[in-house]
Amino acid sequence: MPQMSKESASQIAVEFLKQQKNTDRVDVAVVEEQDDGWTVRGTCPIDLEGHPWVEKFAVVVDWKGKIKDINYGLL
Repeated sequence: MPQMSKESASQIAVEFLKQQKNTDRVDVAVVEEQDDGWTVRGTCPIDLEGHPWVEKFAVVVDWKGKIKDINYGLL
């Protein structure tokens, strides 16, 4: 049974990404319940050598609110 809400997991992932990527904009597309927690997926803008790009992400937040895995990829 989940100990953390979908909204809380999303907020944890967004705050982490804002700090990690130094951006104010993080767009969450979907939050999925998994066996080990929540998977938060979406996009955020990045600056790659002076050019704006969009990066996709997937962050796994466990039931206790800790980030367990992060995957990034350019779109």
